[in-house]
Amino acid sequence: MYHYSMISARQEDPRANQKARTRQAIIDAARRLQERGLAPTVAAAASEAKVSRATAYRYFPTQQALLIELGAERLYQPIEKLLAEMTSPDAEERLVSLIDAYAEAFEHDEPRIRTALGVYQDTWLRAHRDGPATPPRLRQGRRMRWLDTVLQPLALPEDRRQRLKTALALAIGSDSLIILKDVCGLSNPEASAVLRRTALALLRAELSEEADPRT
Repeated sequence: MYHYSMISARQEDPRANQKARTRQAIIDAARRLQERGLAPTVAAAASEAKVSRATAYRYFPTQQALLIELGAERLYQPIEKLLAEMTSPDAEERLVSLIDAYAEAFEHDEPRIRTALGVYQDTWLRAHRDGPATPPRLRQGRRMRWLDTVLQPLALPEDRRQRLKTALALAIGSDSLIILKDVCGLSNPEASAVLRRTALALLRAELSEEADPRT
């Protein structure tokens, strides 16, 4: 049986939170450099963020990796705006709105998103070439934060909320869309329709307590 309380404990791990803050500090520093008309190199961002170059290169081993993340922040601005203005108390409506907004972003800039996935995987491989050390946090984890907002109206115990959130993470994002397109041969609209149905089924199952805690 999976213990979903362990998921929550990992998310609250102080070291994991520190890594996330360090990563974000480097991104914020790179953005400030851009705003001043300067090239946001990894080394320059490290200096601006007041972290060592070695630390910065651990999170962003190449210039492309840093630029990909800066581009992703711009790409997902409409989703951030949608979530900030979300007022409906209906969790299903909120969930469908998020999935549709992500599908639109994906269709708008699919090449950039596919490139980003390649960069994330290359970062993971680079981190493992020198041994089994734990790699830095590769991705910001936006979808988990987005799901926190979407599920906010639901009065669920924390273990069930975490279980639902981690299940829904499989139905939101580029990974799932690419599998449906490349493996199943679906179009963008067909793939997003499958994710909507999947996400709603997961949500309804959890709310009706039909979800098997062993799965």
